[in-house]
Parts: sequence; structure tokens; C-alpha cells
Amino acid sequence: MTGRGCRDGQGNAERKHMIDQEKIRKAVKLLLEGIGEDPDREGLLETPDRVARMYGEILAGMDTDVSQPLSRVFAVDSSEMVLEKDIAFYSMCEHHLMPFYGKAHIAYVPDGKVLGLSKLARTVEVYARRPQLQEQLTVQAVMEYLKPRGVMVLLEAEHMCMTMRGVKKPGSRTVTTAVRGIFETDPLLQERFFHMLGD
Repeated sequence: MTGRGCRDGQGNAERKHMIDQEKIRKAVKLLLEGIGEDPDREGLLETPDRVARMYGEILAGMDTDVSQPLSRVFAVDSSEMVLEKDIAFYSMCEHHLMPFYGKAHIAYVPDGKVLGLSKLARTVEVYARRPQLQEQLTVQAVMEYLKPRGVMVLLEAEHMCMTMRGVKKPGSRTVTTAVRGIFETDPLLQERFFHMLGD
């Protein structure tokens, strides 16, 4: 996952307190009016506040510095591939602001240090909780902070913008891969990655 975001790696200063709940409440009220609803009717009175709190939760990655989960490393002599698979994630498509969700599989070949076991999952969580594109979700951050010999990421997700609107094809999954470093030049390493995913 590259995180379009690699807001952390580009220009570096992670922007804090991005979620302005008052603006979200006003926007939701306008949206309700825009679709012909009455935002003052009983069932919708608290909807702007509920939506603002929800966005504060599901987009919490806007206020999170990805260097935190990636800073906990341990020295190792091994250079064997490390694979963390089936990391569930939920994100928001930046094109339609609709959810997409699925699983991430991340492998890296260490160069003298490895991450703590939960840190890749935490990194996925940080990037997923931002408006995002599946194609751009974590590889770059792992390369920047861990500096391994290589990284390979496979993401598979269902996009609600394809399920609820447009072509309306529920159950269809989008699969993307990203490779960096040694994975780009070693097809046997890629083959081993896919073999390990099937185990």
C-alpha cells in the first residue's frame, strides 16, 4: 500500500486534527436538503452529529502518524521473507466516498531488522482510515521506514461503488499488487509469495 497518502513521507509533517466535525455536520445538513429531505424532521435531527462522529472514527487515519507503528523494529540476522496475510481492512474510496473492504497480504525481505508482529496490520489500518485508492494503499511507507530489501503487497477488496451503483455487481473483487526492491527482479521470490498465500 503506498498510501496516496504517504503524507508522512512526502513533505513529512503529519497534519494533526484534520477532522472538523462542525463542518461535517453542516455538510450533512446541506446534503439532506440537497436530496429533498427535511433535516429538521425527528428521524434526521441527530443525523448530522452521528455522521460527524462516524467520520471521525472511520477516517481517523488522517490524524495518525504512520511512523508510530513502523518505528518498533528488532535487529535480526535472517534475510528470509516475512509474510503477514489476511489483514482485514475497511476504507473509503476517494472518488465516491463509498466504502471498500477486503484483505491485505504484505511480505518483505528484511535487511537487518524486522517489525513487531502487529505493526504491518496497524500500518494498513492507518492508511485504510483515509480517503484512499486501493491501488495506492502501503508499500511506500514500509520501504521508507523499514528499508527492507524488498516489499510485495497484494490487496483484494469489494467496492461498494461497484456494488450499489454503476454496474451493480455485488461480490466482484478488485485485486491489486505492488512490488518494490528485490521482488521486482526475482520472479522466484514472487512465486514463493503466491505459494505462501495459498498455504
